[in-house]
Amino acid sequence: MTPDAIFSRATFEAFVLALPAATLVRQWRDDSVAKVGGKIFFLLDKDDGEIWLKVSELGFTMMTELPGIRPAPYFARAGWVAIAPTSPLTGAEIRAYIVDAHRLVVGKLSRRVRAELALDQECL
Repeated sequence: MTPDAIFSRATFEAFVLALPAATLVRQWRDDSVAKVGGKIFFLLDKDDGEIWLKVSELGFTMMTELPGIRPAPYFARAGWVAIAPTSPLTGAEIRAYIVDAHRLVVGKLSRRVRAELALDQECL
């Protein structure tokens, strides 16, 4: 199975920057890290080529049973998974999980921060 383009840095970063109030930084080992309101919701692990993202509790349980998806190191206790390019998820499914990760993190921001970032109810 050929990895989806979302696993390439250029596609990853363009997708992230299209999400409401999302920002992008390069952190740690030059990983691409997506944030909203200063909180991380998604990253591209440069070394392993994995996508790490926040998922719901149910999503975490279900996804970590699939091949190529594991609890994300250091982030698993907060409900994060690491998705390898060899996972059975399609590009469309991964993009839907990314949008949901953004929504989950926006939902945990204070009302004041959401208002400052012009994040309305549609993002929740």
